[in-house]
Amino acid sequence: MSKLSLDRILQSQGFGTRKYCRSLIEDGEVSIAGEVIDDYRASFDTTDLTFTIFEEDWLYREHVYIVLNKPANFECSRKPSHHPGVLTLLPEQFTWRELQPVGRLDHDTTGMLLMSDDGAFIHAQSSPKRHVPKVYVATTHDPVTPELVAQLLAGVQLHDEPAPLAAQTCRKLDTHALEIVLEQGKYHQVKRMLAAAGNHCSALRRVAIGELMLDSLHLEEGEWAYLDASQLALLKPSND
Repeated sequence: MSKLSLDRILQSQGFGTRKYCRSLIEDGEVSIAGEVIDDYRASFDTTDLTFTIFEEDWLYREHVYIVLNKPANFECSRKPSHHPGVLTLLPEQFTWRELQPVGRLDHDTTGMLLMSDDGAFIHAQSSPKRHVPKVYVATTHDPVTPELVAQLLAGVQLHDEPAPLAAQTCRKLDTHALEIVLEQGKYHQVKRMLAAAGNHCSALRRVAIGELMLDSLHLEEGEWAYLDASQLALLKPSND
């Protein structure tokens, strides 16, 4: 059991500075179990705690684990330079909580993006030692041939890599589309591998991480959802 004062609870959940959270409480904007709480020093057990601010209910979460169906032309950065950042697609509280993308998708790449304020989770998911498979669907400029698939499975040499990089699996989906599964997560890896194999990636979408499938989440582009424990358990290395 963990008990915190109400102002600390609100601050930890991303509702602003302690001073601002205290003003929300004193102004009667916060209620718990239908009762307005106007004393910011009041303490509450945070286990399964639900509180209401501006008539919207929030569940206390020590950490948040978010999945976003990323649209094109958004940058995976807290300080974007050329396009809006993905955080603009989420409630403002997540910015205050210092939510971070888990890895990055290029601004023009769409699909599954994980985000969290849990540093250990971000590090574990980003570590190349974990070998978490990531599934992409690539649209190609030229037709997908058996030779192209064979090259990607055998490994292609990229200019700045000491050894060839190979897809874990690769299969043709359509005349100009293929599914490719990678574990490494190198910079622009799918696009560079296709270029090294003599083709060109004209569109790219990440559709799964580990065993968590984007389609199973029923999110339109730009929509997000919290991940529960069972879904987080699907984000596992291929050798587990």
